[in-house]
Amino acid sequence: MNRLDRLVTAVIKPLVVILSLFVALSMVTGILARSVFGAPMLGLEEFVLLSVMWLYMLGAGLAAQENSHLRADFVHVISDNPKFLSATKLIASVISLFMAVVFVVWSWDLLLWGVTRQQSTAVFQIPLYASQASLFVCSLLFVLFTARDVYNDYSKLTGS
Repeated sequence: MNRLDRLVTAVIKPLVVILSLFVALSMVTGILARSVFGAPMLGLEEFVLLSVMWLYMLGAGLAAQENSHLRADFVHVISDNPKFLSATKLIASVISLFMAVVFVVWSWDLLLWGVTRQQSTAVFQIPLYASQASLFVCSLLFVLFTARDVYNDYSKLTGS
């Protein structure tokens, strides 16, 4: 599992950096073109929207991989019993895994809907499922990393 974590990180982090730079440069270029040169860059927003969707979803996948996503963790206030804390962490991970699987099903349905509808952007005719695919990829990453967390939490609870 550690090898898979490293592989995903090695692929996603450079993509996130590249997408971040592209979005920032595209926004500056669009603003300069419109306000300084008086020539709007038609279609630039389409590429920015596509990039932002992938950037956001890959960032969420990285957060799941690093286990640094937001959480409401107040159980340690109720108890300091390590067994209780491990059990509640396992329960939270199982619930998260269930929700991640639901997200996979939902995002797959959305992706299939997008492919069958054949909708596209106005200027460059980029298929809308190109951005919808980011939801599906991210949901698969959620399942992968949440399953890892369930395994780790179970191992910690049982001592194996």
